[in-house]
Amino acid sequence: MTVVPKGLSVDPACLLVVEDDPTLSAVIVEALSTICPRVRSAFTVAEAIAECSKETPDLIVLDLGLPDGDGSQLLVHLREITSVPIVVLSAREEDDEKVLLLDAGADDFITKPCSPAELLARVRGQLRRAAMSTAARSWSRFALDGIEIDLVAQRVTRDGAVQRLTPTEWALLRVLVLHAGKPLSTKQLWDMVWAREFGDPTVHIRVHITHLRRKVEPNPSMPRLIVTEPGLGYRFVAP
Repeated sequence: MTVVPKGLSVDPACLLVVEDDPTLSAVIVEALSTICPRVRSAFTVAEAIAECSKETPDLIVLDLGLPDGDGSQLLVHLREITSVPIVVLSAREEDDEKVLLLDAGADDFITKPCSPAELLARVRGQLRRAAMSTAARSWSRFALDGIEIDLVAQRVTRDGAVQRLTPTEWALLRVLVLHAGKPLSTKQLWDMVWAREFGDPTVHIRVHITHLRRKVEPNPSMPRLIVTEPGLGYRFVAP
């Protein structure tokens, strides 16, 4: 389950549906209208490009069989001008083609026919991931009392001295930062960082949190960034 940081909105302002079948397009638009106040429609490649030129939507639902061109080529073009999530909706079922579309930049692939409930769940999932990516960029680098953390460069310095973090410590720090402000339970951290069924989550996480605090806290004995939430777990306090 993807957990969205407290205060981070995933409510889309505008969505775009690219589908040449007017009846199916209307059904998709109606379903998406339950989570977005403005859902625009395009029925051709040309219309889709024109709509994106006017205003970039928060997410695009893309059919492949369009009257003036193939949706896969449109996908490549869209990836050149926008990084918003693109959910491909198609009757094509070949695994090789799905792989090619994902490699070309599609974020998800839904085989027709699909229920409105499945479509909404997939769209919401992509919106959450996009919001998390935005959060990652916004919290990717900061400094506090002699501690500098750069998640992109994977670099932590303490009073100018580079701190060596293990891959697991980096994964743990990244999860905590991306969920800044929200307490994460031992189980949530275990599932997101270790993703395995064996071992003692409580012991593993306590030991790694202790080691991490020694490297990223101005005063490890009085943590200000990674705080313990009694009965809940741990919370990253954004500076």
